[in-house]
Amino acid sequence: MTDHEARSVDVLDLQRYLGLWYELGRLPLRYEDDKATDVTAEYSLSDDGTVKVDNRCRDEQGEPTQALGLANPDEDHPGRLEVTFLPEGLRWIPFTKADYWVLKIDSDYRYALVGTPDHKYLWLLGREPQTDAATRAEYLEEARLQGYEVKNWIEAGQSGRRVEI
Repeated sequence: MTDHEARSVDVLDLQRYLGLWYELGRLPLRYEDDKATDVTAEYSLSDDGTVKVDNRCRDEQGEPTQALGLANPDEDHPGRLEVTFLPEGLRWIPFTKADYWVLKIDSDYRYALVGTPDHKYLWLLGREPQTDAATRAEYLEEARLQGYEVKNWIEAGQSGRRVEI
């Protein structure tokens, strides 16, 4: 780990960010099976300005799983959101929200590097289920420059099919 601080992007067009993203890779997560496949995140805007988060994947046994969450955009920092996956009735509990920062995004909104400012969590997302080695290397280099340790990076298995629940 380095002393580099995570930096969110200065500009994020939330309307362009909404929609379906495929997980292309990630750091290990305690709540996601290392062998999970077909991982997707879909973001949609609610009437109240919050963002609905619909995460789906197939677990190690091939079973479909889903986690529904809610994200609140940070009005002072466009590239930052606060996300919770607790059931709606429990979202008032303190310290149950996570910072979700967009660290790098291309101008066409095809790839996004997303992480937490404590450097524990990191994802590479794409609009398509596959990416080329050069793009992956570019985004992982940005992660390193921002202080993320990527030696345990997990390449996501993607068939290109969305998990149906």
